[in-house]
Amino acid sequence: MIFRDRIQAGEKLAEALIKWKGRNPLVAAIPRGAVPMGKVIASRLGGDLDVVLTRKLPAPGNPEFAIGAVDETGWTYVADYAEQAGATPDYIKEAIAAELDTMRRRRSEYTPAQPARDPAGRAVIVVDDGLATGSTMIAALHSLRTRRPQQLVCAVPVASHDALDKVRAYADEVVCLQIPAFFYAVGQFYRYFPQVSDEEVVALLRAPAESAASQPGIQ
Repeated sequence: MIFRDRIQAGEKLAEALIKWKGRNPLVAAIPRGAVPMGKVIASRLGGDLDVVLTRKLPAPGNPEFAIGAVDETGWTYVADYAEQAGATPDYIKEAIAAELDTMRRRRSEYTPAQPARDPAGRAVIVVDDGLATGSTMIAALHSLRTRRPQQLVCAVPVASHDALDKVRAYADEVVCLQIPAFFYAVGQFYRYFPQVSDEEVVALLRAPAESAASQPGIQ
């Protein structure tokens, strides 16, 4: 399955998550790419949209490949292959500091658009546009688990086998539309897969749920 764009992927995910409709779920999207998708899902299910800030730790010399991830509190997941990928303890320490700075900046930009919502006692659906290594999803699920949700769901359109195997231990439920045999990058499963800007994220957080598909940059 090749998705037209994140909006179509969000619509298909919402169909797979229909049991949560009318149950006031909190849809927690991982910025920036998953926010347009999360907006659609929240609108379809009658839930709230929020962001959960995590950042992947890029491999040395290969910024698209994650060797781990960090959340806003500084909790860090380091993959078992990090050292093999060339990540030394000093490199990881510097990468964590850089990503924490990015998250602090983004939180300062996003929070005026919408204060963070409390996940305690709610069904929380954590959304990303795909899982290659699963690192950022693991950090997102861990971050939200500490805030005592009633149910914690991982929802993605596509994922690698290895990523899903790692993520399952951190979620109460995993919803994935496809697990291809050959997985190189998330973008290969979308016809249109542009970068999402911070400005677009802010606009989506401010916009009413029903106007998700009309937001600029997410057609």
